[in-house]
Amino acid sequence: MLAGANDALFQAAAVTDGDRVLDIGCGAGATTREAARRTPNGHAVGVDISAPLLARARTATDEASMRNVSYELADAQTHPFPKARYDVAVSRGGVMFFADHRAAFGNVAHGLRPGGRLAFICPQTPGPDSAEARVMSLFQSLLHDATGPSDPTRGEDAADARAAMASLSDPAAVRGALADYASVRITGVRIVSHWGKDPAAAVDFLLSQGPGHAVPQAARARLARPFEPYTTPDGVRIPASVWLVTAVRPH
Repeated sequence: MLAGANDALFQAAAVTDGDRVLDIGCGAGATTREAARRTPNGHAVGVDISAPLLARARTATDEASMRNVSYELADAQTHPFPKARYDVAVSRGGVMFFADHRAAFGNVAHGLRPGGRLAFICPQTPGPDSAEARVMSLFQSLLHDATGPSDPTRGEDAADARAAMASLSDPAAVRGALADYASVRITGVRIVSHWGKDPAAAVDFLLSQGPGHAVPQAARARLARPFEPYTTPDGVRIPASVWLVTAVRPH
């Protein structure tokens, strides 16, 4: 979804050859592999809590015959990173879900060398008139019609997921989470977010975030309607705003 932010993320991270890079919440490893391409004589390590996604990451890495990439099943908030191992830490949408953001970023700082760089992308709260807000409003309305009365447990799960996604949407929250860092910069960036190869894929992605088990298969075609105006030959593309955050571990 945030693949459109890659250029901004890596320009800010300034990964150079020889750097040791940590990719936080790496998912299927696309950003880890991009980091590795930028440091052919260095190494990139991706960490994530999802074993299935890491399996996909390892398969893609093997298929690309990349040797300077590795992955670890780990929670970046608590994982015992070797002290001062990394020159750069990056994340494309993988830092919003920590139980304690300051503790998590403090743990990442432990793994960064003094003067090491942190760069990450996280969502902004979409404005009420933005394309993203309009699409999601219609999608939620259609989802309610498709599922009928809410299952309280499902509603709580979906609400928790939305709250986590928005946990760093306020710059004040970002600065609080990065209290142990120096030179914190928060910059708004406009991107085109990638939602899937077609409207059906966009629906599958959204439903995988929580309420999908309750949606009848026959209703999925209706749920695809909000994405149709944003379908291009390259897939579903929706304009969005994100925060690009950079910081430095103090010496």
